[in-house]
Amino acid sequence: MEIGVWLALLALFFAGGLTPGPAVMLVTTSSMRYGFWAAMAPSVGICASNIVWVVLAASGAAALAHAFPAGFMALKLVGVGYIVWIAWKMAFHEPVDLARSDPPPRRELFARGVKLQLANPNALVFFGGLMPAYIDTDRSLVTQALIIMATVTVTELAGLVVYAAGADALAKRFASRAFAKGFYRIAALAMAGSAVFGVYATWTQRGA
Repeated sequence: MEIGVWLALLALFFAGGLTPGPAVMLVTTSSMRYGFWAAMAPSVGICASNIVWVVLAASGAAALAHAFPAGFMALKLVGVGYIVWIAWKMAFHEPVDLARSDPPPRRELFARGVKLQLANPNALVFFGGLMPAYIDTDRSLVTQALIIMATVTVTELAGLVVYAAGADALAKRFASRAFAKGFYRIAALAMAGSAVFGVYATWTQRGA
């Protein structure tokens, strides 16, 4: 992979890591509810799922998706449904715990990150639609995939750390049940809205 291509990819991943979406909202609300270090578990889960997406993109899954657009759209809709369900639980079902006592086991938080990112239609579009444009088929796909995995892991984790730290500081400063409840509901709306918009945007582009 040429340095210019890698720098362009680096800029793309940094922008993606700092853009609020379902993954960012999950980590932010986890940090608000359980603290910064607990929020790192879903962050690592999200990064692990990104590696799966890179493997799929490098192995030609994007070409398969273009060949079967109806199946591709069905997968995105299933992902949206799962994220909307998570957002609903976040907004209304889980109690607001201002004391941050006894967060779930780290493996459970890690699994939440993995499942959300695998279901995230924005990740499906990002890795399946955009990333293949940066892959040079005349060069080693394995080497390029490893470079991309390292790059997306570092940039994604850096963005999630920023959001988790900010949410942790915010929670300590505003120890109000009403504020926390409102924050979770706004984050849930942003999570669901981002997923729905990702599907809508690609659907309109396909029809254009």
